[in-house]
Amino acid sequence: MAVAAEPVWSVDPRTGKPREQVAVEATVEEIDGAVRSARAALDALADRTARAALLRTAADLLDEARDHVIEAADAETALGPVRLTGELARTTAQLRSFADVVDAAAFLDVRISRADPATTPPTPDLRRMKIPLGVVAVYAASNFPLAFSVPGGDTASALAAGCPVVIKAHPGHPATSELCASLLRRAAVKAGLPADVVSLVHGFDAGVELIRHPLVSAAGFTGSVRGGRALFDAAAARPVPIPFHGELGSLNPVVITPAAAEERAEEIGAGLAGSMTLGEGQFCTKPGFVLAPHGEAGDRIVTALTAAVSETEPGVMLDHRMRGAFVDGVRERAGLPGVTAPVTPGAGGEHTVSAGVLTVDAGLLPDGGHDPLLEECFGPVTVVARYADREQVSAVLGLLPGNLTATLHVADEDPGAASLLAELTPLAGRILVNGWPTGVAVAAAQHHGGPYPATTSTGTSVGGTAIERWLRPVAYQSTPGHLLPPELRDDNPLDVPRF
Repeated sequence: MAVAAEPVWSVDPRTGKPREQVAVEATVEEIDGAVRSARAALDALADRTARAALLRTAADLLDEARDHVIEAADAETALGPVRLTGELARTTAQLRSFADVVDAAAFLDVRISRADPATTPPTPDLRRMKIPLGVVAVYAASNFPLAFSVPGGDTASALAAGCPVVIKAHPGHPATSELCASLLRRAAVKAGLPADVVSLVHGFDAGVELIRHPLVSAAGFTGSVRGGRALFDAAAARPVPIPFHGELGSLNPVVITPAAAEERAEEIGAGLAGSMTLGEGQFCTKPGFVLAPHGEAGDRIVTALTAAVSETEPGVMLDHRMRGAFVDGVRERAGLPGVTAPVTPGAGGEHTVSAGVLTVDAGLLPDGGHDPLLEECFGPVTVVARYADREQVSAVLGLLPGNLTATLHVADEDPGAASLLAELTPLAGRILVNGWPTGVAVAAAQHHGGPYPATTSTGTSVGGTAIERWLRPVAYQSTPGHLLPPELRDDNPLDVPRF
């Protein structure tokens, strides 16, 4: 007797009630079909002109459907039209930026070493470039239904590299995922490519089957440490392991020097409040742990932070599961010895949460028993650890895991700034000075990644170099010109940059 496919429901996070059935969870056979169809479309993506057209057309179609996309995403995430309007603009700009990367072709990293028998050992004619890995599995994020989901950075960079994608939709916004996937598939057809360069599947089991499929060549993931680590391990355990580029979790520590506290305590406290409550604290770059000095200036920071957070209205998180995890997580942290709550975080109502602040003496942390304070708590809360001296700062920094970001607040004349910056650098992929980490610009020099568990690789998921995750180098030795890829021939018919 056949087992009925599990329905996939769109749920309103403001009420916890189902809105509509969007799809059904994919079967093993459907996963296999999606991956095989994607693999069959690989050769068509070799046309760089068509790839660039796909990316630009996808951006245009998303812009044309703006109202529908934002309405769908808000109904499933409660992120609000203002936030989602900005996120959609970021998403389409990202797609267009990768089209520019494809046009420029520098990502091919073409390198030519001419034959030279006089070297030791003799150098043969060598011509090197990068080629796409193959089918990429993309696991959509919960907190960015556009910019880090179906039409987001992993999808855009993989398509730019010439890799078809099979996307596993996040269960928190399945209707938005279906809508965006249909727009991407329409864009592919308009660009003269098979629609199956982009496919969408639903279901937890589908995600597991996808990472195991022998024709999947790489994967990109944004989500929890637990879920990402399970998929990372599965990718490594395959008969043929594949690259797994996962963004798993980040505390995003902040260090405030005594001189900075003296100089602008109120400004720092208010800025911290705005950053840690942005989007109900559901940004992967939320500053979740702060080292602030003991003393009057440090007290002023906490006072300003407390006042600003106290004025924040209760808000709706992405879904009720995350709301429950937040409420449980802050309850556990607030109950640890020596922890106080100037503003108590937790449940704000049946469907909402209230932002809060926890404080602790930094001297308690190295002794153990406070490990939850050094782990990400997804939602609007931050931990302020008050330190007595520079040695305590170093002791606590030595306990921290890898992060996406690390922030240093210093004064204009701050003698310890350089050494603190050097101490923070090994902890994160992006180091900020006198700013806040929420907000990740789409720019050529951007790096959105960091030491484990922030990410599972050294790659970035934002910026032009994100394309490098889906490529591998190949060198052709002593190969006749007519057999070489056009990019490597002496006449260089495609006018590709060479290094």
